[in-house]
Amino acid sequence: MEELRQAILKYGQVLGDGILKVDAFLNHQIDCVLLFKGAEDLASRFRAQEPTKVLTAESSGITPAVLTGLALGVPVLYARKRRPITMPEVVYRRCVPSHTKGIVVDLMISPEFISPQDRVLIVDDFLATGLTIEALSELVTDAGAQLVGIGVVIEKTFEGGRERLAPLKVPIESLVRISCLDEGRITFAPP
Repeated sequence: MEELRQAILKYGQVLGDGILKVDAFLNHQIDCVLLFKGAEDLASRFRAQEPTKVLTAESSGITPAVLTGLALGVPVLYARKRRPITMPEVVYRRCVPSHTKGIVVDLMISPEFISPQDRVLIVDDFLATGLTIEALSELVTDAGAQLVGIGVVIEKTFEGGRERLAPLKVPIESLVRISCLDEGRITFAPP
């Protein structure tokens, strides 16, 4: 997606250690027009899988997931990192390390919002190591639902996430793929 590449080149900041700061349009301030175009693109790629629900992780994945859910006309569920008092005691839960926060976080979803009848599309902001998306896929499995695909805004191909997720045997689609973030430069991989 050329507009997304241009936004990454214009606003993206390479912070080292494989971290790309895109707060200007994706993770803090939201460019709704740009991200909705991306969401429509992801929706078109996954419409044939007939998802009934979009799943993401709190919090940076929520915007692309909501916009993709809107484009597909299906509800969006996000895995919470803290259990509010309104959530049942028994939840589906996985722990996953957060690369950008440097801690291990819980991901929880309430059984009342996912069922074995659901066909789930995972949508997230980044695919890097694949650990967060793998944990989300395990939550889908725990609920007895079917994972039908994985869509991401930005994939960092050099971190091996796609390979980690390959055993899931579902389509994985990225709007933009980055092959290198060395020396402060952003190098895009072929689409």
